[in-house]
Amino acid sequence: MTKWKTALRRTLAIVAAGCGVLVSGCADNGQNALHSKSPQSHDIEVLWWWMLGVASLVFLGACAMLIFGWWRRRTAGLPVVGEDEAVNMRLVVAFGIAIPVVILITLFLVANVAVIGATAAPKPGSTKMTIRVIGHDWWWEVRYPGHAAVTANEIHIPTRTRVNVVGTTGDVIHSLWVPELNRKIDLIPGRANRELLYADHPGVYRGQCAEFCGLQHAHMSLYVVAQEPAQFEAWLRDESRPALPSTARGRQLFLSTTCSSCHAIRGTSAKSDIGPDLTHVASRMSLAALTTGNSLAELLRWISDPQHVKPGAKMPALDLSQDDFRAIADYLRTLK
Repeated sequence: MTKWKTALRRTLAIVAAGCGVLVSGCADNGQNALHSKSPQSHDIEVLWWWMLGVASLVFLGACAMLIFGWWRRRTAGLPVVGEDEAVNMRLVVAFGIAIPVVILITLFLVANVAVIGATAAPKPGSTKMTIRVIGHDWWWEVRYPGHAAVTANEIHIPTRTRVNVVGTTGDVIHSLWVPELNRKIDLIPGRANRELLYADHPGVYRGQCAEFCGLQHAHMSLYVVAQEPAQFEAWLRDESRPALPSTARGRQLFLSTTCSSCHAIRGTSAKSDIGPDLTHVASRMSLAALTTGNSLAELLRWISDPQHVKPGAKMPALDLSQDDFRAIADYLRTLK
């Protein structure tokens, strides 16, 4: 009895742990590949459901055969046909070779012709605008060719507009994936890959680096912000403007310390591109590639102790007083 109770407890513990894993995957964090928000992601979602359905039928069929075999384990041959070797061989060929081959070839053709073709890189001239995305350890740089706008960890696009995203990398291999909008593309050194982004409705869609790239790979996320075309045009005009002049003490500290050796603020002498462009940093939804929010308190914590917020980040800790950090944070909060 004691052994039976021990086995039951272990079984219940395993089931509970498995349910916990399943439930944790149900969190609505904006990265649900089965919550399509574009025609491309819809095609991927439909393909996934069909593959799940076919795989489920195969699995249930195999389970049924196992149960049937166990039930007739003491009876020779099959029902009706008995021990006819020729019939048995034909059944093995049909269910073990022919049917799986037909199913796999059909899924392959549907996936490659219907889905991959529909979600592939856009053809030249088929999109209204182009955006460049550069992956870095561990953040995203976003540029809008023809405009001065440069953002970090946020891609803004107009709704109902085909957008050509050209992805490259500044260091190692990264992979850009926005599940609700399209499939992923790899960002490979020395190569530019392209992807179509399209959103039916305004919204904020979370993306992620889908290729392991180092210590903070899990914290290399971004937002795709889809806006009505008029709102997007207004945002792009504002984002293209340089920072307003300021006499704040924080501005002088920023330009006189190593901050300006890594970051750019258009309209100032800070022009480095090692770290994110901070010209309009106060307008962004997050800091450190969605690792933390963008309030004054969170910004102060990030610049004063970056290794505590994001261990391994390339942003070094500065030897400044808390008053100096507060002055810099106050200045950065004006950059909208």
